[in-house]
Amino acid sequence: MDSFPKHFLLGVELKRDLIPGFGTYPFSLPVVRALDRLVFHPAVTFLVGENGSGKSTLLEALAIASGYNAEGGSRNVRFETRPSHSCLHKYLAISRGIRKPRDGYFLRAESFFNVATEVENLGVSGYGGRLLHEQSHGESFWTLLMERFRGNGLYLLDEPEAALSPSRQLAMLVRMHELVISGSQFLIATHSPIITAYPDAAIFQLSDAGLEKLPYEETENYRLTKRFLDHPARSVSQLLKD
Repeated sequence: MDSFPKHFLLGVELKRDLIPGFGTYPFSLPVVRALDRLVFHPAVTFLVGENGSGKSTLLEALAIASGYNAEGGSRNVRFETRPSHSCLHKYLAISRGIRKPRDGYFLRAESFFNVATEVENLGVSGYGGRLLHEQSHGESFWTLLMERFRGNGLYLLDEPEAALSPSRQLAMLVRMHELVISGSQFLIATHSPIITAYPDAAIFQLSDAGLEKLPYEETENYRLTKRFLDHPARSVSQLLKD
């Protein structure tokens, strides 16, 4: 669509000639073994797939290679609670557009508590005037989206639905669209069939076969959810019977 901004990040390539071997993590992940060049959408790119497929590992590596802290936060947040990230970022070549983001953030659902603590310790403003730890998990996520994300930014989100109700996930689509219109780009790893419904986005499904670009209706998350919601009683009965 012509209304989309030009990319901050164009894509990523794997530096295959530098990899010592594909027998150990993270190189043993099917998505890494199959990765050649991944081209990002100028507005929204989704990584979807089963637990353990490598979508969070890949997003984390993209965030670190783009200058963000491994546990999350803005580029200005630098701390380490416990080293847990892989070395994959060292083997990624990021292609950047001519635009530079004025804002940016890496959200990891599992370590956002640590980021909130660091933000509080540093006295960082920009989160709506309330301490993140004084809000519920879901409220703090929502505050991040509404108050901290300012637009014209690069936002990498790992499972943002973790703390959001279905209604808030729907509202997140509206907020995402506002930020896209203001010139932002999103890279999102998610299980949510609600969030991945954002129109015209690029969706890459990760599996044992590697990664594949798919239409929304052909993703496993959508198909499983639709099958369940079309026949919930029958679906549950079959599961419990099995």
